[in-house]
Amino acid sequence: MKDQRISRALIIMVFGTFFGLLCSTLMNIALPTFMEVFKISAGRVQWVMNGYMLVNALMIPVSSYLIKRFSFRRLFIIFAGVFLVGTVFGALATNFSFLVCARMVQAIGAGMMMPLVNVLAIRYAVPGKKGRIMGVIGLAFNCAPILGPAVSGFLLNYLSWRYLFILIIPFAVLTLALSFFFLPYIPHNESPRFNVVGLILITVGLWSLLMGLSNVSNYQLASFNVAGYVAIGLVALGLYVINQRHSDHQLINFRIFRHKQFVLATVINMLITATMYGNAILIPLLVQIVLGKGTVTSAITVLPGAILTGLLSTTSGRFYDIYPIKWLVGAGLVIDIIGTTFQAVIGADSTILMITIFQTVRQFGLVTMLIPLQTQALSLLPNDIVPDAVATFNTLRQIAASFGTALIVAVVGIVNNLLHCQSSHLGIQTGFAFCLLLLLASLVLSRQLYHKIIHQK
Repeated sequence: MKDQRISRALIIMVFGTFFGLLCSTLMNIALPTFMEVFKISAGRVQWVMNGYMLVNALMIPVSSYLIKRFSFRRLFIIFAGVFLVGTVFGALATNFSFLVCARMVQAIGAGMMMPLVNVLAIRYAVPGKKGRIMGVIGLAFNCAPILGPAVSGFLLNYLSWRYLFILIIPFAVLTLALSFFFLPYIPHNESPRFNVVGLILITVGLWSLLMGLSNVSNYQLASFNVAGYVAIGLVALGLYVINQRHSDHQLINFRIFRHKQFVLATVINMLITATMYGNAILIPLLVQIVLGKGTVTSAITVLPGAILTGLLSTTSGRFYDIYPIKWLVGAGLVIDIIGTTFQAVIGADSTILMITIFQTVRQFGLVTMLIPLQTQALSLLPNDIVPDAVATFNTLRQIAASFGTALIVAVVGIVNNLLHCQSSHLGIQTGFAFCLLLLLASLVLSRQLYHKIIHQK
Protein backbone atom coordinates (compact mmCIF):
# COMPACT_ATOMS: atom_id res chain seq x y z
CA MET A 1 0.00 0.00 0.00
CA LYS A 2 2.80 2.37 0.88
CA ASP A 3 4.55 1.66 -2.44
CA GLN A 4 1.35 2.48 -4.33
CA ARG A 5 0.96 5.77 -2.47
CA ILE A 6 4.56 6.76 -3.17
CA SER A 7 4.28 5.75 -6.84
CA ARG A 8 1.09 7.79 -7.24
CA ALA A 9 2.70 10.77 -5.56
CA LEU A 10 5.73 10.54 -7.85
CA ILE A 11 3.56 10.40 -10.98
CA ILE A 12 1.66 13.54 -9.97
CA MET A 13 4.81 15.40 -8.93
CA VAL A 14 6.75 14.43 -12.08
CA PHE A 15 3.78 15.59 -14.18
CA GLY A 16 3.76 19.02 -12.52
CA THR A 17 7.54 19.35 -12.54
CA PHE A 18 7.64 18.57 -16.27
CA PHE A 19 5.79 21.80 -17.06
CA GLY A 20 7.89 23.78 -14.62
CA LEU A 21 11.01 22.66 -16.45
CA LEU A 22 9.38 23.12 -19.85
CA CYS A 23 9.03 26.80 -18.96
CA SER A 24 12.79 27.10 -18.37
CA THR A 25 13.42 27.04 -22.15
CA LEU A 26 9.94 27.73 -23.54
CA MET A 27 10.88 31.38 -24.16
CA ASN A 28 14.18 30.75 -26.02
CA ILE A 29 12.80 31.01 -29.54
CA ALA A 30 10.53 33.90 -28.47
CA LEU A 31 13.43 36.25 -27.63
CA PRO A 32 13.39 38.02 -31.03
CA THR A 33 9.60 38.36 -30.67
CA PHE A 34 9.93 39.98 -27.22
CA MET A 35 12.59 42.35 -28.56
CA GLU A 36 10.21 43.51 -31.27
CA VAL A 37 7.04 43.67 -29.14
CA PHE A 38 8.59 45.47 -26.15
CA LYS A 39 11.28 47.42 -28.10
CA ILE A 40 14.16 46.17 -25.94
CA SER A 41 17.79 45.18 -26.54
CA ALA A 42 19.28 41.70 -26.76
CA GLY A 43 21.09 42.26 -23.44
CA ARG A 44 17.85 43.01 -21.62
CA VAL A 45 15.73 40.32 -23.22
CA GLN A 46 18.04 37.59 -21.84
CA TRP A 47 16.50 38.15 -18.41
CA VAL A 48 13.38 36.32 -19.56
CA MET A 49 15.51 33.18 -19.34
CA ASN A 50 18.29 34.08 -16.93
CA GLY A 51 15.93 35.64 -14.38
CA TYR A 52 13.85 32.45 -14.39
CA MET A 53 16.81 30.13 -14.00
CA LEU A 54 18.50 32.21 -11.31
CA VAL A 55 15.40 32.54 -9.12
CA ASN A 56 14.80 28.84 -9.71
CA ALA A 57 18.33 28.11 -8.49
CA LEU A 58 17.95 30.35 -5.42
CA MET A 59 14.73 28.62 -4.41
CA ILE A 60 16.33 25.20 -4.39
CA PRO A 61 18.60 25.72 -1.32
CA VAL A 62 15.51 26.86 0.57
CA SER A 63 13.97 23.50 -0.29
CA SER A 64 16.40 21.68 2.00
CA TYR A 65 15.01 23.59 4.99
CA LEU A 66 11.38 23.36 3.89
CA ILE A 67 11.51 19.61 3.16
CA LYS A 68 12.81 18.98 6.68
CA ARG A 69 10.20 21.30 8.20
CA PHE A 70 6.97 20.54 6.32
CA SER A 71 5.21 17.62 4.61
CA PHE A 72 5.65 16.81 0.92
CA ARG A 73 1.91 17.25 0.34
CA ARG A 74 1.68 20.75 1.79
CA LEU A 75 4.82 21.99 0.06
CA PHE A 76 3.91 20.65 -3.36
CA ILE A 77 0.37 22.06 -3.24
CA ILE A 78 1.59 25.51 -2.16
CA PHE A 79 4.33 25.79 -4.76
CA ALA A 80 2.25 24.28 -7.56
CA GLY A 81 -0.18 27.11 -6.76
CA VAL A 82 2.62 29.69 -6.90
CA PHE A 83 3.67 28.34 -10.31
CA LEU A 84 0.08 28.67 -11.55
CA VAL A 85 -0.14 32.29 -10.33
CA GLY A 86 3.09 33.20 -12.14
CA THR A 87 1.84 31.57 -15.33
CA VAL A 88 -1.43 33.54 -15.23
CA PHE A 89 0.46 36.79 -14.59
CA GLY A 90 2.71 36.05 -17.57
CA ALA A 91 -0.28 35.63 -19.87
CA LEU A 92 -1.62 39.01 -18.68
CA ALA A 93 1.71 40.92 -18.84
CA THR A 94 1.46 44.39 -20.39
CA ASN A 95 5.16 45.34 -20.29
CA PHE A 96 8.53 43.63 -20.19
CA SER A 97 9.20 44.24 -16.48
CA PHE A 98 5.85 42.66 -15.61
CA LEU A 99 6.74 39.72 -17.86
CA VAL A 100 10.09 39.14 -16.14
CA CYS A 101 8.44 39.36 -12.69
CA ALA A 102 5.85 36.78 -13.76
CA ARG A 103 8.63 34.49 -14.93
CA MET A 104 10.33 34.83 -11.56
CA VAL A 105 7.11 33.90 -9.73
CA GLN A 106 6.88 30.85 -12.01
CA ALA A 107 10.47 30.00 -11.07
CA ILE A 108 9.69 30.13 -7.34
CA GLY A 109 7.09 27.41 -7.80
CA ALA A 110 9.12 25.26 -10.19
CA GLY A 111 12.25 25.61 -8.07
CA MET A 112 10.53 23.93 -5.13
CA MET A 113 8.80 21.18 -7.10
CA MET A 114 12.05 19.77 -8.54
CA PRO A 115 13.81 18.82 -5.29
CA LEU A 116 10.58 17.43 -3.82
CA VAL A 117 10.48 14.87 -6.62
CA ASN A 118 14.12 13.87 -6.15
CA VAL A 119 13.97 13.55 -2.37
CA LEU A 120 10.81 11.45 -2.48
CA ALA A 121 12.32 9.13 -5.12
CA ILE A 122 15.71 8.67 -3.42
CA ARG A 123 14.24 8.16 0.06
CA TYR A 124 11.50 5.70 -0.78
CA ALA A 125 12.72 3.87 -3.89
CA VAL A 126 13.31 0.13 -3.51
CA PRO A 127 17.06 -0.68 -3.53
CA GLY A 128 18.16 -1.85 -6.96
CA LYS A 129 15.42 0.17 -8.70
CA LYS A 130 16.63 3.69 -8.01
CA GLY A 131 18.17 3.98 -11.46
CA ARG A 132 14.87 3.04 -13.11
CA ILE A 133 12.88 5.51 -11.02
CA MET A 134 15.39 8.29 -11.63
CA GLY A 135 15.05 7.46 -15.33
CA VAL A 136 11.31 8.16 -15.17
CA ILE A 137 12.03 11.43 -13.39
CA GLY A 138 14.47 12.20 -16.18
CA LEU A 139 11.49 12.63 -18.51
CA ALA A 140 10.77 15.85 -16.65
CA PHE A 141 14.30 16.93 -15.83
CA ASN A 142 16.00 16.37 -19.18
CA CYS A 143 13.31 16.06 -21.84
CA ALA A 144 11.27 19.14 -20.90
CA PRO A 145 14.04 21.77 -21.33
CA ILE A 146 14.87 20.39 -24.78
CA LEU A 147 11.20 20.17 -25.79
CA GLY A 148 10.54 23.81 -24.81
CA PRO A 149 12.01 25.46 -27.93
CA ALA A 150 10.22 22.99 -30.22
CA VAL A 151 6.84 23.72 -28.64
CA SER A 152 7.36 27.49 -28.69
CA GLY A 153 8.58 27.42 -32.28
CA PHE A 154 5.30 25.97 -33.53
CA LEU A 155 3.14 28.15 -31.26
CA LEU A 156 4.80 31.42 -32.28
CA ASN A 157 4.28 30.69 -35.94
CA TYR A 158 0.51 30.65 -35.51
CA LEU A 159 -0.36 32.36 -32.21
CA SER A 160 0.62 35.27 -29.96
CA TRP A 161 3.51 34.95 -27.47
CA ARG A 162 0.88 35.01 -24.69
CA TYR A 163 -0.01 31.43 -25.59
CA LEU A 164 3.40 30.36 -24.27
CA PHE A 165 1.80 30.99 -20.87
CA ILE A 166 -1.83 30.14 -21.74
CA LEU A 167 -0.74 26.68 -22.90
CA ILE A 168 0.65 25.89 -19.44
CA ILE A 169 -2.35 27.08 -17.39
CA PRO A 170 -4.64 24.02 -17.79
CA PHE A 171 -1.79 21.63 -16.95
CA ALA A 172 -0.88 23.71 -13.87
CA VAL A 173 -4.52 23.66 -12.75
CA LEU A 174 -4.68 19.87 -13.27
CA THR A 175 -1.46 19.39 -11.27
CA LEU A 176 -2.88 21.44 -8.40
CA ALA A 177 -6.16 19.49 -8.42
CA LEU A 178 -4.48 16.08 -8.51
CA SER A 179 -2.11 17.13 -5.72
CA PHE A 180 -4.96 18.28 -3.50
CA PHE A 181 -6.97 15.08 -3.86
CA PHE A 182 -4.33 12.35 -4.23
CA LEU A 183 -0.99 13.30 -2.65
CA PRO A 184 -0.45 11.35 0.59
CA TYR A 185 0.58 12.98 3.84
CA ILE A 186 4.15 12.01 4.74
CA PRO A 187 5.03 13.62 8.10
CA HIS A 188 8.33 15.21 9.06
CA ASN A 189 9.42 15.64 12.64
CA GLU A 190 12.40 17.97 12.22
CA SER A 191 12.35 21.63 13.24
CA PRO A 192 15.45 23.20 11.68
CA ARG A 193 16.33 26.89 11.85
CA PHE A 194 16.56 28.93 8.66
CA ASN A 195 19.72 30.85 7.75
CA VAL A 196 18.39 34.19 6.44
CA VAL A 197 21.83 35.81 6.21
CA GLY A 198 23.09 32.92 4.11
CA LEU A 199 20.19 33.23 1.67
CA ILE A 200 20.76 36.98 1.30
CA LEU A 201 24.48 36.52 0.66
CA ILE A 202 24.07 33.77 -1.93
CA THR A 203 21.29 35.75 -3.65
CA VAL A 204 23.44 38.88 -3.92
CA GLY A 205 26.45 36.83 -5.00
CA LEU A 206 24.78 34.86 -7.76
CA TRP A 207 22.69 37.79 -9.00
CA SER A 208 25.73 40.07 -9.23
CA LEU A 209 27.85 37.46 -10.99
CA LEU A 210 25.12 36.81 -13.54
CA MET A 211 24.68 40.54 -14.12
CA GLY A 212 28.40 40.92 -14.79
CA LEU A 213 28.59 37.94 -17.14
CA SER A 214 25.45 39.04 -19.01
CA ASN A 215 27.06 42.44 -19.66
CA VAL A 216 30.33 41.09 -21.11
CA SER A 217 29.33 41.57 -24.74
CA ASN A 218 27.91 45.09 -24.18
CA TYR A 219 30.47 46.78 -21.90
CA GLN A 220 34.22 46.98 -21.38
CA LEU A 221 35.60 44.19 -19.19
CA ALA A 222 37.10 46.75 -16.78
CA SER A 223 33.80 48.64 -16.38
CA PHE A 224 31.63 48.45 -13.28
CA ASN A 225 28.90 46.74 -15.31
CA VAL A 226 31.23 43.76 -15.80
CA ALA A 227 34.18 43.78 -13.39
CA GLY A 228 32.26 45.62 -10.66
CA TYR A 229 29.34 43.22 -10.59
CA VAL A 230 31.65 40.20 -10.77
CA ALA A 231 33.70 41.54 -7.83
CA ILE A 232 30.58 42.14 -5.74
CA GLY A 233 29.37 38.65 -6.58
CA LEU A 234 32.65 36.99 -5.62
CA VAL A 235 32.86 38.90 -2.32
CA ALA A 236 29.26 38.02 -1.44
CA LEU A 237 29.83 34.34 -2.24
CA GLY A 238 33.03 34.36 -0.18
CA LEU A 239 31.10 35.79 2.77
CA TYR A 240 28.41 33.15 2.18
CA VAL A 241 30.99 30.35 2.51
CA ILE A 242 32.36 31.91 5.71
CA ASN A 243 28.84 32.30 7.09
CA GLN A 244 27.99 28.67 6.33
CA ARG A 245 31.17 27.31 7.89
CA HIS A 246 30.52 29.12 11.17
CA SER A 247 26.76 28.55 11.32
CA ASP A 248 25.03 25.77 13.25
CA HIS A 249 22.06 25.97 10.86
CA GLN A 250 23.59 25.96 7.40
CA LEU A 251 21.48 26.74 4.36
CA ILE A 252 23.17 23.72 2.77
CA ASN A 253 24.85 21.00 4.82
CA PHE A 254 28.51 21.19 3.76
CA ARG A 255 28.99 17.55 4.83
CA ILE A 256 27.80 16.51 1.39
CA PHE A 257 31.05 17.82 -0.11
CA ARG A 258 33.00 15.17 1.82
CA HIS A 259 31.57 12.58 -0.57
CA LYS A 260 33.87 12.57 -3.59
CA GLN A 261 31.48 10.82 -5.97
CA PHE A 262 28.73 13.35 -5.21
CA VAL A 263 31.08 16.25 -5.90
CA LEU A 264 32.49 14.66 -9.05
CA ALA A 265 29.11 13.69 -10.54
CA THR A 266 27.72 17.15 -9.72
CA VAL A 267 30.61 19.00 -11.38
CA ILE A 268 30.37 16.87 -14.52
CA ASN A 269 26.61 17.41 -14.58
CA MET A 270 27.12 21.19 -14.29
CA LEU A 271 29.50 21.28 -17.26
CA ILE A 272 27.15 19.19 -19.38
CA THR A 273 24.10 21.22 -18.34
CA ALA A 274 25.84 24.46 -19.32
CA THR A 275 26.37 23.09 -22.84
CA MET A 276 22.80 21.77 -23.02
CA TYR A 277 21.17 25.10 -22.17
CA GLY A 278 23.72 27.07 -24.16
CA ASN A 279 23.01 24.90 -27.16
CA ALA A 280 19.29 25.60 -26.74
CA ILE A 281 20.10 29.26 -27.51
CA LEU A 282 22.75 28.70 -30.18
CA ILE A 283 20.49 26.56 -32.38
CA PRO A 284 17.71 29.23 -32.67
CA LEU A 285 20.37 31.93 -33.28
CA LEU A 286 21.94 29.83 -36.03
CA VAL A 287 18.67 28.87 -37.69
CA GLN A 288 16.71 32.12 -37.33
CA ILE A 289 19.36 34.85 -37.45
CA VAL A 290 22.27 33.42 -39.47
CA LEU A 291 20.29 31.21 -41.85
CA GLY A 292 17.18 33.43 -41.86
CA LYS A 293 14.65 30.64 -41.29
CA GLY A 294 11.38 30.83 -39.34
CA THR A 295 10.41 29.64 -35.87
CA VAL A 296 8.85 26.42 -37.20
CA THR A 297 12.12 25.45 -38.89
CA SER A 298 13.93 26.22 -35.65
CA ALA A 299 11.50 23.98 -33.79
CA ILE A 300 11.92 21.13 -36.28
CA THR A 301 15.71 21.09 -35.79
CA VAL A 302 15.39 20.33 -32.06
CA LEU A 303 12.25 18.18 -32.13
CA PRO A 304 13.85 14.78 -33.06
CA GLY A 305 16.40 15.17 -30.27
CA ALA A 306 13.67 16.05 -27.79
CA ILE A 307 11.63 12.99 -28.79
CA LEU A 308 14.72 10.78 -28.52
CA THR A 309 15.40 12.15 -25.04
CA GLY A 310 11.88 11.30 -23.94
CA LEU A 311 12.03 7.78 -25.36
CA LEU A 312 15.41 6.89 -23.84
CA SER A 313 15.26 8.61 -20.43
CA THR A 314 13.79 5.61 -18.61
CA THR A 315 16.15 3.24 -20.43
CA SER A 316 19.24 5.16 -19.39
CA GLY A 317 18.02 5.03 -15.80
CA ARG A 318 17.83 1.23 -15.96
CA PHE A 319 21.35 1.11 -17.41
CA TYR A 320 22.67 2.57 -14.15
CA ASP A 321 21.49 -0.56 -12.34
CA ILE A 322 23.35 -2.77 -14.86
CA TYR A 323 26.49 -1.10 -16.25
CA PRO A 324 29.40 0.80 -14.61
CA ILE A 325 28.80 4.54 -14.38
CA LYS A 326 32.18 5.25 -16.01
CA TRP A 327 31.12 3.37 -19.15
CA LEU A 328 27.77 5.15 -19.40
CA VAL A 329 29.10 8.65 -18.89
CA GLY A 330 32.17 8.07 -21.06
CA ALA A 331 30.07 6.72 -23.96
CA GLY A 332 27.57 9.55 -23.65
CA LEU A 333 30.28 12.19 -23.64
CA VAL A 334 32.03 10.74 -26.69
CA ILE A 335 28.73 10.79 -28.63
CA ASP A 336 27.98 14.34 -27.42
CA ILE A 337 31.49 15.48 -28.38
CA ILE A 338 31.08 14.06 -31.91
CA GLY A 339 27.84 16.00 -32.45
CA THR A 340 29.25 19.21 -30.96
CA THR A 341 32.43 18.95 -33.05
CA PHE A 342 30.36 18.89 -36.23
CA GLN A 343 28.37 21.90 -34.97
CA ALA A 344 31.56 23.84 -34.22
CA VAL A 345 33.38 22.96 -37.46
CA ILE A 346 30.58 23.11 -40.02
CA GLY A 347 28.14 25.49 -38.32
CA ALA A 348 26.64 28.01 -40.75
CA ASP A 349 27.54 25.90 -43.78
CA SER A 350 25.12 23.23 -42.57
CA THR A 351 21.75 22.49 -44.12
CA ILE A 352 18.72 22.26 -41.84
CA LEU A 353 18.91 18.47 -42.14
CA MET A 354 22.55 18.46 -41.03
CA ILE A 355 21.83 20.76 -38.08
CA THR A 356 18.97 18.46 -37.05
CA ILE A 357 21.19 15.37 -37.27
CA PHE A 358 24.01 16.99 -35.26
CA GLN A 359 21.57 18.11 -32.57
CA THR A 360 19.96 14.66 -32.40
CA VAL A 361 23.38 13.04 -32.00
CA ARG A 362 24.09 15.44 -29.15
CA GLN A 363 20.82 14.59 -27.43
CA PHE A 364 21.50 10.87 -27.74
CA GLY A 365 24.78 11.40 -25.90
CA LEU A 366 23.13 13.57 -23.25
CA VAL A 367 20.30 11.19 -22.45
CA THR A 368 22.79 8.33 -22.09
CA MET A 369 24.57 9.96 -19.17
CA LEU A 370 22.46 12.59 -17.40
CA ILE A 371 20.20 10.24 -15.44
CA PRO A 372 23.07 7.91 -14.39
CA LEU A 373 25.05 10.97 -13.24
CA GLN A 374 22.14 12.22 -11.16
CA THR A 375 21.60 8.78 -9.64
CA GLN A 376 25.32 8.41 -8.92
CA ALA A 377 25.40 11.75 -7.13
CA LEU A 378 22.40 11.09 -4.88
CA SER A 379 21.89 7.36 -4.32
CA LEU A 380 25.23 6.68 -2.62
CA LEU A 381 24.71 9.16 0.22
CA PRO A 382 23.47 8.60 3.78
CA ASN A 383 19.71 9.21 3.94
CA ASP A 384 19.98 12.01 6.48
CA ILE A 385 21.82 14.31 4.05
CA VAL A 386 19.85 13.42 0.91
CA PRO A 387 17.63 16.55 1.12
CA ASP A 388 20.73 18.74 1.33
CA ALA A 389 22.37 16.85 -1.52
CA VAL A 390 19.26 17.12 -3.71
CA ALA A 391 19.01 20.84 -3.03
CA THR A 392 22.69 21.39 -3.79
CA PHE A 393 22.66 19.22 -6.92
CA ASN A 394 19.65 21.01 -8.39
CA THR A 395 20.87 24.46 -7.33
CA LEU A 396 24.21 23.92 -9.03
CA ARG A 397 22.47 22.47 -12.08
CA GLN A 398 20.33 25.61 -12.47
CA ILE A 399 23.29 27.88 -11.74
CA ALA A 400 25.23 26.07 -14.46
CA ALA A 401 22.29 26.56 -16.83
CA SER A 402 22.04 30.31 -16.22
CA PHE A 403 25.78 31.03 -16.02
CA GLY A 404 26.59 28.69 -18.88
CA THR A 405 24.03 30.44 -21.06
CA ALA A 406 25.41 33.85 -20.11
CA LEU A 407 28.99 32.77 -20.82
CA ILE A 408 28.19 31.20 -24.18
CA VAL A 409 26.13 34.22 -25.29
CA ALA A 410 29.00 36.46 -24.10
CA VAL A 411 31.49 34.46 -26.20
CA VAL A 412 29.23 34.87 -29.24
CA GLY A 413 28.85 38.59 -28.54
CA ILE A 414 32.60 39.17 -28.13
CA VAL A 415 33.37 37.49 -31.47
CA ASN A 416 30.59 39.44 -33.19
CA ASN A 417 31.92 42.70 -31.74
CA LEU A 418 35.41 41.91 -32.96
CA LEU A 419 34.00 41.31 -36.43
CA HIS A 420 31.69 44.37 -36.15
CA CYS A 421 28.72 42.17 -37.01
CA GLN A 422 25.61 41.38 -34.97
CA SER A 423 24.89 38.00 -36.59
CA SER A 424 28.25 36.48 -37.52
CA HIS A 425 28.26 32.74 -38.16
CA LEU A 426 31.76 32.69 -36.66
CA GLY A 427 30.30 33.92 -33.37
CA ILE A 428 27.83 31.03 -33.32
CA GLN A 429 30.52 28.50 -34.19
CA THR A 430 32.75 29.88 -31.46
CA GLY A 431 29.87 29.30 -29.05
CA PHE A 432 29.71 25.67 -30.15
CA ALA A 433 33.49 25.41 -29.76
CA PHE A 434 33.18 26.69 -26.17
CA CYS A 435 30.60 23.96 -25.51
CA LEU A 436 33.07 21.45 -26.95
CA LEU A 437 35.77 22.54 -24.47
CA LEU A 438 33.39 22.03 -21.54
CA LEU A 439 32.54 18.54 -22.79
CA LEU A 440 36.20 17.61 -23.15
CA ALA A 441 36.81 18.73 -19.56
CA SER A 442 33.87 16.54 -18.49
CA LEU A 443 35.38 13.55 -20.29
CA VAL A 444 38.65 13.94 -18.36
CA LEU A 445 36.80 14.15 -15.04
CA SER A 446 34.57 11.17 -15.83
CA ARG A 447 37.55 8.81 -15.59
CA GLN A 448 37.39 9.18 -11.79
CA LEU A 449 33.82 7.91 -11.49
CA TYR A 450 33.32 4.49 -9.92
CA HIS A 451 30.27 2.36 -9.22
CA LYS A 452 28.20 0.80 -6.47
CA ILE A 453 29.53 2.11 -3.20
CA ILE A 454 27.82 0.87 -0.06
CA HIS A 455 27.30 3.87 2.20
CA GLN A 456 26.92 3.94 5.94
CA LYS A 457 23.74 5.35 7.32
